[in-house]
Amino acid sequence: MKTLFTFTLILFATTLFAQKVTSDYDKDTDFSGYKTYQFLGWQNDSDEIMNDLDKNRLRDAFKAEMDARNMVLSENGDMAISLFIVVDHKTSTTAYSNYYGGSNYRYRRGGSHWGGGYATTTYTENDYLEGTLVMDVFDAESKEQIWQAVAKGTIKEKPEKRAKSIPKTVGKLMKKFPIPKAK
Repeated sequence: MKTLFTFTLILFATTLFAQKVTSDYDKDTDFSGYKTYQFLGWQNDSDEIMNDLDKNRLRDAFKAEMDARNMVLSENGDMAISLFIVVDHKTSTTAYSNYYGGSNYRYRRGGSHWGGGYATTTYTENDYLEGTLVMDVFDAESKEQIWQAVAKGTIKEKPEKRAKSIPKTVGKLMKKFPIPKAK
């Protein structure tokens, strides 16, 4: 029972804290001049590993984030965006030890005695998918990269959970975007 509880707790903590987002941008770029954007597509056809439903979820989440910043999607936008995704198969290993101890040090006639005991360790392996989503933003005229964000986290297996987690992930990815959301 303790093993199941410990495993559940670790799995919950991993799901809760698994997502990591980093971003970087060109500090010399004045982002206030950008009003439109274009979507360049997926780099290296990395979208082929996703189904159409998840592609649409990602597209809609990015569009919602850009709409919230009053950015307009255009075929000839002044900002160009490309996406890249990588999915890795991972395995996590959890170990839990139980100690069934004997007695402590005892004094007996004729000498001393340490009580014996034993321990058992249970190992549990969990296979999961880790996804990395990269968003690259370029100045459409100069073709120079001006911003990049990377989100890494565990991919939810159930479609209804992905439907909820994809917009949250994109929201976290866009949190430090240099163009703030309109009020």
